[in-house]
Amino acid sequence: MLGATGLAVGGLLLGGGSAHGLTRVRRAATPDEAWAKLREGNRRWAADAAIHPHQDLARRAEVAQKQEPYAVIVSCIDSRVGPEIVFDAGLGDVFSVRSAAQTIDPLVSGAVQYGPVELATPLIVVLGHQRCGAVTAAAEALSEGTTLPGDLQRIVEALRPAYKSAHGDVDKMIRINTTQTVAKLKDDKLLAPRIARGQLKIVGAYYSLDTGQVTRLV
Repeated sequence: MLGATGLAVGGLLLGGGSAHGLTRVRRAATPDEAWAKLREGNRRWAADAAIHPHQDLARRAEVAQKQEPYAVIVSCIDSRVGPEIVFDAGLGDVFSVRSAAQTIDPLVSGAVQYGPVELATPLIVVLGHQRCGAVTAAAEALSEGTTLPGDLQRIVEALRPAYKSAHGDVDKMIRINTTQTVAKLKDDKLLAPRIARGQLKIVGAYYSLDTGQVTRLV
């Protein structure tokens, strides 16, 4: 399914190259290269052809002193949506920032900023997903006018704008919340200049639990 080129790249990724006597693979340096690498990995995962790259002793040694992730993945805490699994990535490949329904607050924003600001990571992906439990719970609470216990209510309030725009439709709410989070990050004072210079892109995406496929929203 990947074709000759995809298989060749997959072979290089195994073990970071050094375990096979090959030269180190160059990090995806542009936003488009990074997105293409994530898409390639997701296609492998969805097709049950994952190669589990960069998950061995050689890779651990390679990144022990320095990391160069090519993407920041902002995703939900849902146990079924692990970014390294969904994108068939490995150690040192991506920054994984996770919160309920990929909602953001100042602490989460700071975590997202770290890669692009400190390490020139060229891509941020905000990944919503099918049947999000946090979004479903928030939609039910808002529909019934109930208050969730503890800090769970903060999640409800963060999702209120998406709920209003989606008119209670949970799947639309998931997609709208994802695009709204992308918009917030694009307006971030540290990220916006990098976007303007073409050094960074922020992509909104949706993960299907049924098919394993990631589709682009923004």
